[in-house]
Amino acid sequence: MGKVRARSDNKKLFLDFYYQGVRCREQTALTDTPTNRRTVQRLLERIEAEIVADRFDYGATFPGSARALEFAGVSSVAGHSVGPGCRAASGREQEIDRTPRFREFAETWVREMEPEWRPSYLETVTVTLNGYLLPAFGNRRVGSITRADLLAFRAEVAKRVRPNGKTLSNARINKIMGFARQILNEAADRFDFAPPYRGIKSLRSRKPDIHPFSLDEVNLILERVRPDYRHYLAVRFYTGMRSGEVNGLRWHNVDFANDLIMVRETLVQGRLQEGTKTYDSNRDIPMLTLVRQALMAQREIVPKDVEWVFCTRKGYPIENRNFTKRVWKPLLANLGLTYRRPYQTRHTAATLMLAAGESPEWVARVLGHTTTQMLFTTYSRYVPNLTRQDGSAMARLLAAGMDTDSEKPNDPSDGEPT
Repeated sequence: MGKVRARSDNKKLFLDFYYQGVRCREQTALTDTPTNRRTVQRLLERIEAEIVADRFDYGATFPGSARALEFAGVSSVAGHSVGPGCRAASGREQEIDRTPRFREFAETWVREMEPEWRPSYLETVTVTLNGYLLPAFGNRRVGSITRADLLAFRAEVAKRVRPNGKTLSNARINKIMGFARQILNEAADRFDFAPPYRGIKSLRSRKPDIHPFSLDEVNLILERVRPDYRHYLAVRFYTGMRSGEVNGLRWHNVDFANDLIMVRETLVQGRLQEGTKTYDSNRDIPMLTLVRQALMAQREIVPKDVEWVFCTRKGYPIENRNFTKRVWKPLLANLGLTYRRPYQTRHTAATLMLAAGESPEWVARVLGHTTTQMLFTTYSRYVPNLTRQDGSAMARLLAAGMDTDSEKPNDPSDGEPT
């Protein structure tokens, strides 16, 4: 429902309405009086009736407006004011109108950036554009989008309720806004206008918590899981491989001669991709004894003509969603364990390695991290619980020092003179 409003600076009336999902504001030369309000209100009612009847011609009603040029799909028009005092397009509006629509420039941006992206990332970008950004800004000229527009869009997205009854997380909203920022910053650089995203801070997102399994829980799971998934989970628990990495593992990347698992590929949404999540995730994982035993036993089970190390009965690679639904959830429920995502097997491997006293640098390399920083920030609070080194070692050191001092012979120079 549109409204007739008055500007706060000059008290001139303007129309505020939506057309084709775009918010439109059209200025008039009429001051805010009851008579003029009725005149502009009648115009607004006619416009809304024509929009409902699909007979509204923006250019005919506001031919001098930048919006008229936008909906007409032309780059520039010499117009003049018509109707109840509607103003002509300003030089700034004509400058904005020379910029492409958001939809057109987004397509250009995706086409130019696609060589740098993996298929799964391209799919994420496409889903975000089609689901959020194009419906909101698709018909807008990139130069017309303001900081206020972006903030209003973010506020609207934050209130959307998904089919599961929940709203989007701040992390997801930040990702959506991040794509908008990249597109608009690139457009601003090419078409020489001020980037509208300046000064917009990311929403604070909660740091994801981790819930690793204890060693007793790991042993219980491996003892009770279906036999055809026992080796699969053993490798996940004892190597810390990501879901896509272990699901995409093929036999030519298992080096039994040197006891190494060569992580070079990842399976994402059923597609095998060369390379892993990051450059440093391409790595060689040393086989622990239990891992080697599991892989040797798996080699005997898998048919010789199947390239996947872990596969379904029909020889296809394991699909993570299917595994979670049919194997993982029922298993944890049967064991009375609190549900955790399969990805927690990776966190479990990290905490067990650190608890065993392995070098953080070695653990970081096994997990595919560039530095040890993530280990200390993510897992530090779990290692003391697992190793029972919660300050007792320091207490024993101090106690030992005090005992040593008490056993020293008295120094004649100490104390009172004899």
